[in-house]
Amino acid sequence: MSTTTARARRQREAVLSRAAEERRAAAARARRTRIAWLVGLFLAIVVVTAGLLSARPEAGEQDRLAPDFTLATTAGEEVTLSDLRGGPVVIYFNEGAGCASCTVQMAEIEKEPGFAEAGITVLPVVMNTAAQIRPDLVRYGVTTPYLLDDGTVSEAYGVLGTGMHAGLPGHGFVLVDADGVQRWQGEYPSMWLDPAKLLQEVTSRL
Repeated sequence: MSTTTARARRQREAVLSRAAEERRAAAARARRTRIAWLVGLFLAIVVVTAGLLSARPEAGEQDRLAPDFTLATTAGEEVTLSDLRGGPVVIYFNEGAGCASCTVQMAEIEKEPGFAEAGITVLPVVMNTAAQIRPDLVRYGVTTPYLLDDGTVSEAYGVLGTGMHAGLPGHGFVLVDADGVQRWQGEYPSMWLDPAKLLQEVTSRL
């Protein structure tokens, strides 16, 4: 074999060897990329799942005599829960002043005629003064008087710290039937429950 032929063969083998090595390196990079992508996808799924689980509604059946209370309202009157016996009551606990979605929730509840047709009284309860909450009611067109709690009622119903703030109630509802018995309680960290769905939830338990 001539020197030229041997040299050409060695060069060809070297080229082929480099090409094979480059293919192996490319394959290794592709594997690392796929693994990184899968790990990222897994972490994203974990984060999204955790978020959905933390924001999902929590509901429970609680057949107990609902704690009675008397609270002042933004209308300058007082409301006593036991005075409303004879008809179902939905207590709407929320974060109050500064929480736009809380006030919009009440505004949309007012637009659902099914509550009045079913004889259901909705009592929104906040831990604010009248002066603090009134601007939000005016801004979003809410006409239902808000009940002003110092925290005593929210604590009695176990709703403190169920939302974004430890010292405030979360976004939730309590159903009290015509006999004053608490039939259902639902917490909605998503800060929203469609009024039609709320109506369905409470009427199904009466």
